[in-house]
Amino acid sequence: MSKKPRILVVDDEKPMRESLKDWLREDGYEVGLAAGGMDAIDMAMKNGWEVILLDLKMPGMDGLETLRKLKEVRPDAEILMMTAYATVDTAVQAMKEGAFDYLVKPFDPEEVQIQIQKIVSHKELLLENILLRKKLEEKYQYDEIIGKSDAMQALFELIARVAPTDSTVLITGESGTGKELIARAIHANSQRCYMPFIAVSCGALPESLLESELFGFEKGAFTGAENMRKGRFEMAHQGTLFLDEIGDISLKTQIDLLRVLQQKEFTRLGGEVSISADVRILSATHRDLQKAISENRFREDLFYRLNVISIHVPPLRERQEDIPLLAKAFIRKYGTGMGKEGAPITPPALRLLMQYDWPGNVRELENVIERALVIGRGKEIAAEDLPFTSHDRRYKEFPKSLRMMEKLHIERILREDNWNISRAARDLDIDRQTLYNKIEKYGIKKGGS
Repeated sequence: MSKKPRILVVDDEKPMRESLKDWLREDGYEVGLAAGGMDAIDMAMKNGWEVILLDLKMPGMDGLETLRKLKEVRPDAEILMMTAYATVDTAVQAMKEGAFDYLVKPFDPEEVQIQIQKIVSHKELLLENILLRKKLEEKYQYDEIIGKSDAMQALFELIARVAPTDSTVLITGESGTGKELIARAIHANSQRCYMPFIAVSCGALPESLLESELFGFEKGAFTGAENMRKGRFEMAHQGTLFLDEIGDISLKTQIDLLRVLQQKEFTRLGGEVSISADVRILSATHRDLQKAISENRFREDLFYRLNVISIHVPPLRERQEDIPLLAKAFIRKYGTGMGKEGAPITPPALRLLMQYDWPGNVRELENVIERALVIGRGKEIAAEDLPFTSHDRRYKEFPKSLRMMEKLHIERILREDNWNISRAARDLDIDRQTLYNKIEKYGIKKGGS
């Protein structure tokens, strides 16, 4: 509080109100006067009084009831109760209900000044703590990426060094670790930040569609191509193109992509005119591309073109100290509309979150927190609001049947991937039709696992 607080005096006795007004104004305070509880509430709703001097014994609405209502309409105001010796016990009760302190009548101006100074110091300390916490949060956050672990702090430093350059970056890591967030942070802190960021999920599209999605097509290039359409390379001109799940593209598309990276130009499908490709390429994969190269499923020359700078995102199980920070961020994100943005996590629930292996990584944690906020009956996240227990957190209890094991594993991956069939199929390393067949075979239902 850099300036003097605005003070509202609430007392049914006019001489007391006027005396306090004269004392406080003499000390340079802006003062308002209310003759009773209803007047005080009305004035508090209309004006931002930082300090309220409230008499405990008043006709009609007494001080305690007025205190409760004032805390509802002006929760940030600090309230000093004024009481006689005979009602000190009631004043103590008022402090339990949110009053800052109390003054025993009769009191002199110096006592009032001391109490107000205590409030000012208290407010300044609160503000200092808020600013300190904000600085810590800034230290532990890079754009939308959160982490205080050594691994994440090192990753933040790497992003800061890489972002201003125009180098091609390959982001690796398991599904759900936040690879696209890394790509967006690189773009947002680059010289291309005011130009488009275009993302393509390569694994979600078959080869024929991916080619037209990347390079566009001319009218009449194939059946159904009734109009010319720009591709993602063209849309990302002077900006950034993010190729997600780059390890899933076919060898033919790999050749086309390599040609663009080498020549910095491309042609639309069915076209003859070369189009300049002034685009920064960021790509990501959860696959082992070195292994794919050895199995002739990925071109080595393309790998070296994409992997000029490599950024690996660690899985959540290797940075457990980040779990409470991430959980709080997701509580703020999803709890706001439910009135639960500050919902605490009970110690048993936090232990479960810390002990769980998180095969779905940050994406799974986000889903778990959102679910807990939706189904939780209380104002906090309890252990019973989480979709797992201490018995299944480490995958130690497996069914004997291989058939049942496969069913449970497919159910788990579908749940982690929010029933995104393309993503689940990639995580299971099978094609989508095979996944559909297994869902039907095992009678797996959405929301039933």
